[in-house]
This record gives sequence, structure tokens and C-alpha cells, in this order.
Amino acid sequence: MQKYFLALAVLLAGSQPVAAADLIGNACLKSGRPGASRELCGCIQTVADLYLSRKDQKLAATFFKDPHRAQEVRQSDRRRDEAFWQRYKAFGAAAEEGCDPNRQ
Repeated sequence: MQKYFLALAVLLAGSQPVAAADLIGNACLKSGRPGASRELCGCIQTVADLYLSRKDQKLAATFFKDPHRAQEVRQSDRRRDEAFWQRYKAFGAAAEEGCDPNRQ
């Protein structure tokens, strides 16, 4: 039985490469913004893992360091940027709802 659980843990760990990267969570912590904590940034990362691909997360992580980049992507006429922005908005709404420390 123990071998079964070990194999399952290895299999599940291998199927979560995005979570291991922690791209959004690390960018959040390094941003220096007031309120950025391990708990909050970890929650945001969890939501990002549900809504954004690794490629999307790499782009979104740049927004913490360069907020103007977010505006460039949002205003872009490229289809891939427009599609990304729709996914990013859904992620942002879910993170705001699920990670708000003031929600009761």
C-alpha cells in the first residue's frame, strides 16, 4: 500500500510543472507591494495554476515588475494578446474573489 501512495505522489508531482515554477507567487513576493505576503501570494499562485498556462504565467509575472507591460498587452491588437487578456481577466477576478484577506 505504501508503494502505491508513493507512486501516486510521484505521478501527481510530475503532472504539476506549473505549480512547481511558482512564477506568479515569486513575482508577487518580490514586488515590494504593501500587503504582499506568503499567504496572499501563495493564494494568487494557486488561482494562477487553475486559470493560466505556464506561458501565460511567465507573461503575467512580468506585470509585477513592469505594470506598463500589462497596458501594452491589454491594448494590443494581436489575437494572441487579446486571448491572453481574457484569460488574465478571468484569473484576476477569481484571485480577487478567492484571495481577498478582507472577505469573510
